[in-house]
Amino acid sequence: MLNWQDSMSVIIRRAIVEDANVIAPLFNAYRMFYRQHSNIGAALDFITQRLAQNQSAIFIADDGGKAVGFTQLYPIFSSVGLTNAWLLNDLYVTEGNRGKGVATALLEAAKQLGRKTGSGWLMLQTAVNNHIAQKVYGQNGWIKEKDYEVYTFTL
Repeated sequence: MLNWQDSMSVIIRRAIVEDANVIAPLFNAYRMFYRQHSNIGAALDFITQRLAQNQSAIFIADDGGKAVGFTQLYPIFSSVGLTNAWLLNDLYVTEGNRGKGVATALLEAAKQLGRKTGSGWLMLQTAVNNHIAQKVYGQNGWIKEKDYEVYTFTL
């Protein structure tokens, strides 16, 4: 558990399956930010499966019993680096709690997870127009990759 104090008291803790109901509304809002349709049922199912099958690590930002943010990381591996790593795939802070250090605390929890698991590195992606998030990442020591291009193939 990581305690973060800024203008408010926030506790960052790793989620368990029983937290899926708390995370699902945040996860749904996160997906809507990325122009997906609201679907709280699917969000709940997805989060429940990730936690139940131990396929991701999710950290919750708790402010006095109210979830105000989360981050979700997926384990990945580097063949070239011969190491394990983590993909920080999702990070979301509720609108009224942005700018208060919650994202920084969640990023710190991700770094601690990487160190604890002996990972070689953490990686994240964000939309090219998500300038606010990019600023937060830069302020927290994340470096924008310039040597690789990202490609996708839709199935």
